[in-house]
Amino acid sequence: MIELILFGSFFLLLFIGVPVAFSLGLAAITTLVYTAGIGQLSVIPSVIYASLSSETLLAIPFFILAGAIMEYAGISARLIDFADACVGRFKNGLAMVVVISAFFFSAISGSGPATVAAIGSILIPALIRRGYAKRHAASMVAAAGSMGIVVPPSIAFIVFAVVVSDFQRVSIGRLFIAGIVPGLMMAVALIVAASLVPRMMPAAGREPALAGAAGATGTRAADDAATVSSGSGPGHGSSAHLAPAADHRSEVEQEVGEHVGDGRAGTHWFRSFLHAVPGLLVPVIILGGIYGGIFTPTESAVVASTYALFVGLVVYREISILKLPTVFTVAAVQSSVVMLIVGSASVFAYVITANQVASTVADALLSITENRFLILLIVLLMLLVVGMFIDAVSALYLFVPLLAPVLLEVGVDVTTIGVLMVVNLAVGMITPPVGVNLFVAAGIAKTSLGDVIRGSVPFLVAVMIVLFLVTYLPILSNWLPDLLGV
Repeated sequence: MIELILFGSFFLLLFIGVPVAFSLGLAAITTLVYTAGIGQLSVIPSVIYASLSSETLLAIPFFILAGAIMEYAGISARLIDFADACVGRFKNGLAMVVVISAFFFSAISGSGPATVAAIGSILIPALIRRGYAKRHAASMVAAAGSMGIVVPPSIAFIVFAVVVSDFQRVSIGRLFIAGIVPGLMMAVALIVAASLVPRMMPAAGREPALAGAAGATGTRAADDAATVSSGSGPGHGSSAHLAPAADHRSEVEQEVGEHVGDGRAGTHWFRSFLHAVPGLLVPVIILGGIYGGIFTPTESAVVASTYALFVGLVVYREISILKLPTVFTVAAVQSSVVMLIVGSASVFAYVITANQVASTVADALLSITENRFLILLIVLLMLLVVGMFIDAVSALYLFVPLLAPVLLEVGVDVTTIGVLMVVNLAVGMITPPVGVNLFVAAGIAKTSLGDVIRGSVPFLVAVMIVLFLVTYLPILSNWLPDLLGV
């Protein structure tokens, strides 16, 4: 009965359009009152405070700040230019540029929607100019952005490490390293899928570039993405919410947007590499510092933010002192959305623990079968459905307490659990009805969500193959961390 009230009220609220953060909180409060009376509500402030005051979670706003600063500094344009110089001259080179640029930016932002917004404002118009249909251009960028929560530094891995610590401790550094191989596998799979996408008009008569699509700066679109993710129930977040504004791109972004995909970028390979080096150093500093024992993951987020600020103010000089309040406000808004979800989800998780809901779910699953492969399949399908409706942070707080004990019981190691859950929820970013990456890409491309969904099918198949591989081959998640001794 308790499980029915808790999850039934949550999904009911989600269905009628209540934002995820409030659905979590209201469902938890309803169940708490039912089980322990109204007096038990006094525990809520202490639960929320305890979760939000975690030193580990402090890394999240700093990584978000680093991503916002680097976007305003024009790093996405320089990463795209470098990727174009490396592979743009090959057949299907522009599709490779999309995936490689997304991989690079994922290693800076740690967020899927932010990655889509940052590279999409330049690459979606470029793809359309080079003959791709709008739906294929938008879906390609949306799918590539799904790597944002898998490639380190990943906000999702930070949240998983915090939530799973009640059952078994795992270091954030190990999870970060564990995400590298699956991230590379996703990149390869997406490049293969992108090479199979037909161009609508191969040479002449190409569709004109979007007048407004290139106009959304990555961070502006990421703000809207954050709004969608905070209200990701049905009825929340249409592509209209993400419609780009007038052209606010910098000169560098406009220049890169005009020549990307023309096949001539290889002539300035070394120059584009030098321009991209400051951005490429961000993941090196973060992972190198953690692996080398120089600083903790939280400290690495602070170092990344400080370094990003230095790059924006001194190296690229695209951020002025007067623009800093805007950058900090953008990062604060995005951080507040995530932390609001964390606070509400922590109360939900407390109710699960206090009422031993996890034990009930574990007993129910193990009564069906104790076969590890079948249980993994059940978990896989369950998370795929959940990922269609709620964001990764909420899903981790909801389902790690329920599923981690079962998976640990049948012999799945905690690193593999973290990777399979995060990759699974990355798939949810490009699955309807509430795939947030699809909303962001549709808004930039100025096309309907239905068109983007139809165009995303080959990419969805590609990432599903990777998901099954990392689920049933634990060595893919553990090989690199074990090799490095993390």
